[in-house]
Amino acid sequence: MAAGTEAEVGRTSTAAGARTSASGEYTDVAPRSVGTIGFYAVLILLLLYVAYLPTSILPSPLLALFLAAVLLAFLARNLSTRYRMDSDALTAWRLFGSRRIDYDEVRKIEFSNLRDLGPVSFFGSWGWRGRMWSPIIGPFDSVYTVSRGLLVTAGTAPLFLSPRDPAAFARELSRRVRSLGIHLETDVGAPAAAPPPF
Repeated sequence: MAAGTEAEVGRTSTAAGARTSASGEYTDVAPRSVGTIGFYAVLILLLLYVAYLPTSILPSPLLALFLAAVLLAFLARNLSTRYRMDSDALTAWRLFGSRRIDYDEVRKIEFSNLRDLGPVSFFGSWGWRGRMWSPIIGPFDSVYTVSRGLLVTAGTAPLFLSPRDPAAFARELSRRVRSLGIHLETDVGAPAAAPPPF
């Protein structure tokens, strides 16, 4: 292989921006929602504008600056969302909370849409790990950026995540879980599985 190709064999591209390293680690950055990022940016700029008005409607410009900083933290949290599968576990990571699932705990891998599971606010899920409640499945964790994705049932609470290519991510996760001899109740990543509904 010629020098400089595929990062000197260290990394190979997979579906839609996901990467598999030479050591077998699969990484994927969650997709970005232009609407969400734009809305955060507009709110932050509006608060900064209000903070520096000579006759502010707020009792103190520090309140507007504090609110802008909180929104900036939520934006950074959204932009930091990423997923990693190593030899032992799936890790869904972002600022202010992440979740690790060992492959031997996985029972189901399903396509899902967060809007079908339960109500979601503009700021997304609250709490350290994004713990949410659904009338359909009860409590679940969420580490996502867009509403379509995968629901991985494992441990005490399922995990909703939104990789760039849910079908490719499900195939890779399924392959890693099945390699341990584990039979899944629902497996949308199995070789003969139907394509995603979205």
